[in-house]
Amino acid sequence: MFDLTDKVAIITGSSRGIGQAIAEQYAKAGAKVVISSRKIEACEVIAAAIRDAGGEAIAVACNVGDKAQVQNLFDETMTKWGKVDILVCNAAINPSYGPMSSLEDSAFEKVMCVNVQSTIWLSNLVQPVMIENGGGSIILMSSITALRGNTVIGAYGMSKAAEAQLARNLAHELGRHNIRVNAIAPGLVKTEFARALWENPKIMARQEKITPLGRIGMPDEIAGVAHFLASQAASYVTGQVIVADGGETA
Repeated sequence: MFDLTDKVAIITGSSRGIGQAIAEQYAKAGAKVVISSRKIEACEVIAAAIRDAGGEAIAVACNVGDKAQVQNLFDETMTKWGKVDILVCNAAINPSYGPMSSLEDSAFEKVMCVNVQSTIWLSNLVQPVMIENGGGSIILMSSITALRGNTVIGAYGMSKAAEAQLARNLAHELGRHNIRVNAIAPGLVKTEFARALWENPKIMARQEKITPLGRIGMPDEIAGVAHFLASQAASYVTGQVIVADGGETA
């Protein structure tokens, strides 16, 4: 049920962290993966490592905040493999840290474009191909910041709440075409993106105290959830936000 042989997967933000872990996991399960991030050199390193391990991968540079580059990412995938079975919208930014009163208009517009608008662009591009092929899986990356308030990354949390709602909306729109749409809401994960948090002893001490599992997550643990959602094992799962946070929000 977890076999992804011959499936084609686009994973944005996959040159490091959670995206990289998802791409590597998909490749191990037999998928052909598209490694994508802003810097082609970083993408090529991951794609080459996957190929060296016996998998299939290509690298395509893409700043998801640029609609033309998003189109190119889709076009390059279609040129190489002719279909898209799995889309993982993982790329995201957080350009503002502090209260909402200090949030610049430009920062808000950027976070909503990169974290939300790009997901809509990509989802709309892959839909016709998935419909023609009889179905597919779209996975959006939300966050536990979408589930509760905070005082320092409010715009980021708003964008991730939008991702969760978008998953529900698209699940309704695309379900009749056998396209499943779900979101993953990770807690604190040990990635470069979150380095400022997990390198802070006070924050780590608090996380260990409030998280039932007593620790933060690792990228592979989110990749496991993404593998499930992409596979036949999740064939009756759509419109859901799967929280993977070690029990923190519980």
